Amino acid sequence: MTTSRQRYRRRPGRPVAAVQLRLDTEGFAYRQWGAEQRCKPGDWLVDNAGEVYTVDAESFARSYRAVGVGAYVKTAPVWAERATAAGSVATKEGRTHYAAGDYLVSNAEDGTDAYAVEAAKFEAMYEPQG
Repeated sequence: MTTSRQRYRRRPGRPVAAVQLRLDTEGFAYRQWGAEQRCKPGDWLVDNAGEVYTVDAESFARSYRAVGVGAYVKTAPVWAERATAAGSVATKEGRTHYAAGDYLVSNAEDGTDAYAVEAAKFEAMYEPQG
């Protein structure tokens, strides 16, 4: 099977603010990206340039490193391709709906740990990695 997925890296100088949910909780649900998302104990609450969402604890640990108190940069590469039609993708938190032209992104080369990002946001945050 062929894919047009390419490797990208986060542009330098674009940290996120994040805090791990180390609370005695069963997690919580919230609506974003056109569907209900679920946060689990130990997941991370991330503020990415004003867009707030949660990230699975294991995925965050593999992808980010601390650069200050509450400040993190994504150091792991992502693999992405443009969506040719609108649809939705299952994520670790729920489901994300996307439009044609948006990017289907994964934290793993095989396409797992996936999510979608609007084209303009993705292109501002990421650059191709040779």
